[in-house]
Amino acid sequence: MKTTSPKLAGFWLTRAWPTNFATMSGPETEITEDLFLNGKLRLRQPKRGHRAGHDAILLAAATSAKPGDRIADFGAGVGAAGLAVATRVREIQCILLDIDPALVELARTNASLNSFRAEAYALDVTGPVENFAAAGLYPDSMDAVLMNPPFNDAARHRSSPNVARQVAHMAEEGMLAEWIHAARRILKPGRSLTMIWRADGLSDVLSGLKRGFGAVGVLPVHPDETKPAIRIIVSAIKGSGAPTTIQQGLFLKQSDGSASPEAEAILGGGPIVRLLGGTGSPPK
Repeated sequence: MKTTSPKLAGFWLTRAWPTNFATMSGPETEITEDLFLNGKLRLRQPKRGHRAGHDAILLAAATSAKPGDRIADFGAGVGAAGLAVATRVREIQCILLDIDPALVELARTNASLNSFRAEAYALDVTGPVENFAAAGLYPDSMDAVLMNPPFNDAARHRSSPNVARQVAHMAEEGMLAEWIHAARRILKPGRSLTMIWRADGLSDVLSGLKRGFGAVGVLPVHPDETKPAIRIIVSAIKGSGAPTTIQQGLFLKQSDGSASPEAEAILGGGPIVRLLGGTGSPPK
């Protein structure tokens, strides 16, 4: 394994939106060390294939947590989203889950690199309850769950011949519902699930949240003010009976092509205040 020196990771404002759920293979995979959140977070990750991007940073910025919480990151990859939450909210415990053992090992390394309390496990989110229990994820035990599942529709997108890319991007039928079900099982009542998904899949997300969740908040994410949303960030509270709300959209770029002030704040580690009530903490 080769490593290169740290680089400041930019806030991607192009069409490239990699997920944080992928398969990595090859003993000689070159590893880079990159800086996120204006240098507050250091991440080691493969130079090719899976790369932590701004989906993970947006997800972290929308995740509700307070000091002392235990949070689970489904499809954590190298730990970008969960560790970004830990950068903003100190003294939380992260449990990072991914199906790829090589990425899990990097997630462990990244937790240590940033001196965070975190555990990382190679675990299939759609697997049996016993596997979750072995990782300490018991029913009604977690304060927050965040997730960035593979979300390309296999019926409408041509799958890559590369198996790793297929795992990273292609959503199997019924998978989203299984991930939501797993999150509901381990969340404490009154605590939140936060996820990022493609904008045209909103109906699938709302359908999956019908059972056991309420107070659903939907934040559309737009490339700029002239384009339709390409992502949605969705939060939901286990056991709530409150109605769904659609928040004012987040625009990543201004008319001149530069990052919007809100995007810059998120890049620096700030919360998405419209979903978190301005504090980054759970609702009271």
